[in-house]
Amino acid sequence: MKTILILLILCIVLWLHHKKDNIHLSDAEKKRLKAEHKKAIMKLFSVPGDKITNDDVQKLVSVSDATATRYLDELEQEKLIRQIGPEGKYVYYEKR
Repeated sequence: MKTILILLILCIVLWLHHKKDNIHLSDAEKKRLKAEHKKAIMKLFSVPGDKITNDDVQKLVSVSDATATRYLDELEQEKLIRQIGPEGKYVYYEKR
């Protein structure tokens, strides 16, 4: 029980620290960071046929599930990637 509580507190502290860092960014810095993240995501496709998931994006750029989904949606709208599968845990993305 004590270990779970410590882990929970640690997660909250890390989350708050991450949120605090992003709050102080200017709009230009947020756009730059977003562009860097999307560029890093595209680098995951090193060879034709590579597949990535939302979880891969979350881990790579340390963002939430919702942010990873937004990044992937934007890359899909830009016709750089395509979604395979309707939705849910079996969805993955391939480079166009």
